[in-house]
Amino acid sequence: MSGRLVWLKSSYSSTDGGECVEISVAPDAIHVRDSKNPQGPRLDFDVGAWTAFLAYARERPA
Repeated sequence: MSGRLVWLKSSYSSTDGGECVEISVAPDAIHVRDSKNPQGPRLDFDVGAWTAFLAYARERPA
């Protein structure tokens, strides 16, 4: 992928940071990282796997 990733976090996250995950949406993948360690490892998901994860999460009771 060329260019820099733009990282987003939920509007429910506090401005204090520290307890959030951030995502970056690229054409062929979704990247996930820990906001406490932005230079640390990240998880990369293909679009199908991310879509399946979101569908599963929406089905679960809160």
